[in-house]
Amino acid sequence: MKRILISRTDSIGDVALTLPMCQALRNKYPEAEIIFIGKNYTRPVVECFHAIDDFWDIDELLNQPITSQLEQLQADCIIHVFPNKKLAFLAKKAKIPIRIGTSHRVFHLFTCNMRPNFTRKNSKLHESQLNFHLLAPLGITEIPSFHQIQELIQFQAIETELPSWLPKSKEEVVILHPKSKGSALEWPLEKYMDLASQLANSGKMVCFTGTAQEGIQFRHLVPVHDRIIDTTGKLSLAQLIAFISRSNALVACSTGPYHIAGLSGIHAIGLFSMRRPIDPGRWQAIGPKAEFLVFDEACKVCKKGSLCSCIENIAVSSVVQAIG
Repeated sequence: MKRILISRTDSIGDVALTLPMCQALRNKYPEAEIIFIGKNYTRPVVECFHAIDDFWDIDELLNQPITSQLEQLQADCIIHVFPNKKLAFLAKKAKIPIRIGTSHRVFHLFTCNMRPNFTRKNSKLHESQLNFHLLAPLGITEIPSFHQIQELIQFQAIETELPSWLPKSKEEVVILHPKSKGSALEWPLEKYMDLASQLANSGKMVCFTGTAQEGIQFRHLVPVHDRIIDTTGKLSLAQLIAFISRSNALVACSTGPYHIAGLSGIHAIGLFSMRRPIDPGRWQAIGPKAEFLVFDEACKVCKKGSLCSCIENIAVSSVVQAIG
């Protein structure tokens, strides 16, 4: 193996949970060039993981002339972690010898010559473990335990200049990230605001993070306090990663910054429902200080797979206690 392509062209959290399989490939093929294909906005996450040699923007790749695309896709293997129909057909046209993709995509019947048969929806495995099914054709046949997954993380935030108005690293900083762009069930905004007030009154610095659009949804609710800062829309992803890595704790639902906090080694607290497949067993963050909270581990509504709002019942006091 001289060059291996890994395609994961979806969101930050999904990309973060693909990194352990990249490390496993690095361990198996130490001399290979490993290239990650993804959405450009996820590049700063991948660049913090040294097992990966290069990052290609999927949109930039597909916007090139077809001859340039085929020339660029000279590789020994491509792994379609997140199925992309156009890229799958392109990889076949480029005559990549080993083309791996799940058997659960019809177009992979025509584009992939190795199609591991597994399902994500009803599996009890963590998302990062599920990705390892795709490595079986390359001789990595054992699905690691969640503990072993933790040992496959070598994530280091890149030094980035941060705005002077952010809290200094010597202060005890707790980040609250209330929104998820609709990718997860969310804890009520009023509880985040109550949590912020309690933390600030106890002497902690509290920073709200999110996109500019997310800030519009809750900025007017943020308590006025000299120890509470609204950073929404003011930080690039690279700056957010650097800021998270310098903070003490982060509270969020199952979203990208929660996974970044876990990978960074800070106290990452995820707020979850127990309904599969959005439960913590599938989506909890990876990291030595990562944990999650649920309202009721035995929630009957969640066990039925029905829509449930039990995440809204997680008490503010439980989160305060978890932060410590």
